[in-house]
Amino acid sequence: MPNYDINDILNQPDNQMHLYGYCGKIVRINLTTQKISYVNTYKYVPKYIGGRILINRIFWDEVKPGAGAFDEENKFIYMTGPSTGTGIPASGRSAACSVGASINPEQYCWGNIGGWFATELKYAGYDGFIIEGKAQKPTYLKIEDDKIEFLPADDLWGLRVHQTQQKLEEEHGHFFKSMVIGPAGENLVRIATITTSNDCVFGKGGFGAVWGSKNLKAVTVHGTGVVAPADIEHLKYLRLHMNHPYMRPSPVLHCDEIGVPGAEFKVKYDRGNVACSPGCNQHCNALLLNGKSAFGKERQNHIEKCVSICTFVYQTDIPGSVGMFWPTKQNYVAPCKLLSREFPEPDFSDPDFEGQAQVIPPDILNFWSADYDRGTIVNDLCNEYGIDKWEVVIWIMTWLSMCKQEHLLDDTDLGCGMPVDVENEQFMRTFLTNLVYRKGRYGDLFAEGMSRAIRRLGYDRFSESIYHNRYSQVLNNQRIDLPVSLEAAWGQAVHWQGRGYEGAIDKPTWLAMNLMDMLSTRDALTVEHFHCKYEYHDKALKDPYHCPEVIDAVNHSQNCADIKDSVMSCEWQSPDLWWPSMEAEMYSTATGYHMSAEELNDAASRSRLLFRAILIRNYGRTRRKEMEQIWRIIRVPDSWNEIADWEQWNEFVDMYYESRGWDLETGWPYRETYEKYGLKDVADEMEQLGYLPKRPEKRWHDYGEAPFVQFEENRKKEGAAIE
Repeated sequence: MPNYDINDILNQPDNQMHLYGYCGKIVRINLTTQKISYVNTYKYVPKYIGGRILINRIFWDEVKPGAGAFDEENKFIYMTGPSTGTGIPASGRSAACSVGASINPEQYCWGNIGGWFATELKYAGYDGFIIEGKAQKPTYLKIEDDKIEFLPADDLWGLRVHQTQQKLEEEHGHFFKSMVIGPAGENLVRIATITTSNDCVFGKGGFGAVWGSKNLKAVTVHGTGVVAPADIEHLKYLRLHMNHPYMRPSPVLHCDEIGVPGAEFKVKYDRGNVACSPGCNQHCNALLLNGKSAFGKERQNHIEKCVSICTFVYQTDIPGSVGMFWPTKQNYVAPCKLLSREFPEPDFSDPDFEGQAQVIPPDILNFWSADYDRGTIVNDLCNEYGIDKWEVVIWIMTWLSMCKQEHLLDDTDLGCGMPVDVENEQFMRTFLTNLVYRKGRYGDLFAEGMSRAIRRLGYDRFSESIYHNRYSQVLNNQRIDLPVSLEAAWGQAVHWQGRGYEGAIDKPTWLAMNLMDMLSTRDALTVEHFHCKYEYHDKALKDPYHCPEVIDAVNHSQNCADIKDSVMSCEWQSPDLWWPSMEAEMYSTATGYHMSAEELNDAASRSRLLFRAILIRNYGRTRRKEMEQIWRIIRVPDSWNEIADWEQWNEFVDMYYESRGWDLETGWPYRETYEKYGLKDVADEMEQLGYLPKRPEKRWHDYGEAPFVQFEENRKKEGAAIE
């Protein structure tokens, strides 16, 4: 439908509610048959909103048990949201789900991404696409309005990410926006990413390898249509008020230090800040100018985010303030202000100012020293090869550093022809190149992801050995044990879990974070940011395992994550605890359909139920399985040298299960829970499969024995006193 206008959308026969914001169709692309068909968006909305919520419904309907990440039966389902392309702040983002290659064991997982691709897809007339099957040879997809072509990717196969993007732009014009994979995806590296503009990526889940398994190199799109919001005046209001934008240029800054807050080092470099996607009224991505390139002598500009900062130096962990997770109204600041360095002046009249402003001193970890060029090279290698920077920095590099210091790798160079040394730029270049191209025994091994690689090397030695060079600043530099492998749940690295990377958080916070991670299939904390009002902080500290406000905040954080990935907002713009209707206003502004915050929250609860049902039906998820996944990391000491208690952790999980309407013994939702959110058909299928529990006459309380943790045994052998 080239050059369509808003009347074409509003007058579609299926758009009986006259919704703005949606294009009305989802394109189904079968790579095996090279056939195109269409799915009616209005079959699903407004009930399933868009984005991740809509994807969960489609995946439930279409992908049955047994589909592996690299099987033709696996589908890559990509969706925009109703606000995408409207100019509502952060609405340029989009979501995708698939069976994830990096998850251990393989399971359904989700991701979100910025860039300009989603908006361009809406201009072409599509709310999303479903990619299924497998191309016979390397292929890329060209979408231009209502014309979709399967084109040979022989000239693209083997190219790095930026080379591929440039080649597509040269071939089709700069108006086309692309998502591409690099060599890692082609070689089915399980931590491969999908990249679009501004180096925005689907980082988690190994989706790049899923594309590679389908012989899909890229999707490039250009559209000539429009995306019109229903309420222009309220759109203006949102742009001026969401997270209080400064509404001023972001000039290039001439900086003289970089590094983790509190551990910066001196180096001269230039930086700017840019938004990740169209419509955003913030600019949290760092544009590092004239950095060293991993692939040539010319200096390059790099767009970096979040974890990139640790490539430059990682001696101490990231400090955390209480107010990051337990904010007050007077001093609440959206996280996107941190990276853009636009924190407002603090409000000292806040009666809780000192409490919420308290900074928890981070652990001293002693992983690697400062080197700006080495950090730039590592970042560039990840960006260009298309591999998950989080796993490289937080798991691979920390593991290499700890294993070297503990003399676990003295007898091997890991196929690099030089001693293991994360501080050596050439070693890191060789190690990552071997991994991406599966060169040699170790390259092929680590291409399977750290979780699988460590188990093949020998789990007890290469995961559970103790690292002896971690020191707690909370406890006056007391040494605290850490395992050499920073693995959390489901084959993913740690993240805001009270130990390892971003570990400077108190017990109520890390209990909540680990609960959210346990309930997911991947690192949940990139988007399920835990927030609870500061007024409940003291109560939570007194009894962290039994505080109902913590459970309420977990539910709210999870639901907000699904809403962010469906209405479409940035994980850092949302939520605002003191503007609970913000996302609902975004939805109504985009579509013209009034949806209250409560109704939108119900849609998110429906999404969480669908996700849970998929995990139960397709992968046999149970309470015991997820407890076994998370238990090991919460038995690693936090900065106070504290660990989780089995009985109380189970009671904490009980509170969550009950709040969601799930059976305590199995972790499976009851029929009335499904039906409450309009999912009777799901309940019926679960009953047929034997996954619909009956309410017990007596409250279940048989927690059984705690899972065995080898790291604990190693600590006991060294004389540690363990609860």
